[in-house]
Amino acid sequence: MTNSSLQDRKVKVIARGQGNVYPVYVDRALNAELWDVDGNRYIDFGTGIAVCNTGHSHPKVVAAVKGQLDKFSHSCVMINPYESAVELAEKLTELAPGDSDKKAIFVTTGAEAVENCVKIARAHTGRRGVIAFNGGFHGRTNLTMAMTGKISPYKHLFGPFPGDIYHAPFPMAFHDVSVKESLKALDNLFKVDIAPSDVAAIIVEPVQGEGGFYAAPAIFLQALRDLCDQHGIVLIADEIQTGFGRTGKMFSFEHADVEPDLITMAKGIAGGFPIAAVVGKSEIMDAPLPGGLGGTYGGSPIGCVAALAVLDIITAENLVQRSGQIGQIFNEQLTLLQSRYPDVIGEVRNQGAMIAIELVSNGDSEQPNAKLTQAVIAKAAAHGLILLACGFYGNVIRFLPALTISDELIYEGLSKFNQLFSELAD
Repeated sequence: MTNSSLQDRKVKVIARGQGNVYPVYVDRALNAELWDVDGNRYIDFGTGIAVCNTGHSHPKVVAAVKGQLDKFSHSCVMINPYESAVELAEKLTELAPGDSDKKAIFVTTGAEAVENCVKIARAHTGRRGVIAFNGGFHGRTNLTMAMTGKISPYKHLFGPFPGDIYHAPFPMAFHDVSVKESLKALDNLFKVDIAPSDVAAIIVEPVQGEGGFYAAPAIFLQALRDLCDQHGIVLIADEIQTGFGRTGKMFSFEHADVEPDLITMAKGIAGGFPIAAVVGKSEIMDAPLPGGLGGTYGGSPIGCVAALAVLDIITAENLVQRSGQIGQIFNEQLTLLQSRYPDVIGEVRNQGAMIAIELVSNGDSEQPNAKLTQAVIAKAAAHGLILLACGFYGNVIRFLPALTISDELIYEGLSKFNQLFSELAD
């Protein structure tokens, strides 16, 4: 079996909408490395889109899952619950930012977590409107597509979308969108499209993921908190890509010292096993009636024990602090590369181990260089790397290394990246 033959088989039976970045088929993976069916080795700077924060196949996660499988694999947490779900909820409510009493629910995917936040917010407020931000990504279901602030490829061909969803500009210093302009746009929304008394929730990623790894300034998140308090609006923190140590804090909102009302959690929560959660203030979380929240696979016992193992690993291996160290190394090395290509690398940015470079033409932030970005991604596998692109303009290369990666592998991977980038940029 080869990469080529598997790709031929895949194209025949899996719809093109579920494409794959690389025709590279994984045979095995360990920590920050993976090997394909042809025997090639790769340094993984994508970790399944920030899922394997604790690395591939961490021994503690593997042991926890094997132990659970020996007991049972499913009973449905809404029929016959189990201790691991209760323990995980206890730990997540304790870890969530802020001092308010909190409760949790479990679902299966990040998009489900976002949709349930909207349901909870509407039940709590009795209101209809939801405000999201340009460039934000919240999922691929119909409601979350409506909330996502980017047409292609996420929304194209899929309308109509639900109503009462509104968008405002997200502050991006690199693209000359200030915090003041973003807040003024919200004020304009309240004057033109929907009264604040009709808004159930404002949802925001503290660092935009698919949108390009732009971090919301602390003063912006603090202003959103004040705005929501003023008007009785639920503030939803979409921490799906930023959570579980990725940004140098357990959750990115902690950088701004802001307590959200509801938090979505997924991706890095369980080392690759499908589980997601909503954690929020108890009086808000309890607004829906019994049976109004849930799902057959939500809070899978396999996912719960994997998540508990991940939380143990984050603490035992000090991965929140390690995230900051990783980000510093990447930032220093990529800034050196930027000094060689100042007209091509417009900006190097990171919050912890959520790292990105934005590619431009002629040093102009208004000339996004998506062509070079795609060329780098396309050639990465030939250089033994797994890389991901993102960005409102498709011109951002993002780095999401495992928080368990060694310095040695970081430098090896960045050496490969420098060689790849130089070949194409020159």
